[in-house]
Amino acid sequence: MSSNPLRGATYMLEGLRLITRPGLRRFVIIPLLVNIGVFAGAIWYSLSRFEGALGWMEQQLPSWLHWLDWLLWPIFVLALLIIVFYSFTLVANFIASPFNGLLAEKAEAILTGHSVDTPIDYAKLIKELPVILWDEVKKILYALVWTIPFLILALMVPVIGPLIWFLFTAWMLAVQYNDFPMGNHGLLFRDQRARLRQRRFTALSFGSAAAALTMIPVLNFVVMPAAVAGATAMWIKVFADRESP
Repeated sequence: MSSNPLRGATYMLEGLRLITRPGLRRFVIIPLLVNIGVFAGAIWYSLSRFEGALGWMEQQLPSWLHWLDWLLWPIFVLALLIIVFYSFTLVANFIASPFNGLLAEKAEAILTGHSVDTPIDYAKLIKELPVILWDEVKKILYALVWTIPFLILALMVPVIGPLIWFLFTAWMLAVQYNDFPMGNHGLLFRDQRARLRQRRFTALSFGSAAAALTMIPVLNFVVMPAAVAGATAMWIKVFADRESP
């Protein structure tokens, strides 16, 4: 399988264009509001806790050591970029996941000219419900198992740690956003990761573009819906080259 290290990033940019189309705008509103709420809340909480910690530290230290404030602020900003702008993206995706699935469905309908809607087979749905629920549990466990050690590495090892965290985040964002179009076609979590690994560099390029845009103020609010739309375009043109189960 060919895997273009730059191709994935172009789909992230395509997603930014897609969400401005009239047929998709109304499906972008709720994911956009969720993203704004999560990021604004996370930044406000982080700033308030950090300022409180600085105030406590100033009370404990002699006045001649108050210059440490200037040293701690850059460290805090770096930690904010690593933890808030990356980790809280996963939280926002989880909260908005039902709406993101619908956004992916409508984006695919616009791009292909036909809907992915299928009649609901309730008997089959009930039969497969335990498998679907267990699949959701596996997604959460997968994120937790890998996030904790990589986050510790990012905070403890200068330069290399944040770089590895960035690449890990890029992979996680690729997995998260491609879950919506792939899930609409019945691919379970294991199958989704297998499909992404076939074109690993394309997936990492897409996730890296999403992670980079997440660090840009204001623009980071539209990254989630744009990435869902972009992942849908990437599914159609790159990953849907075999029959979905």
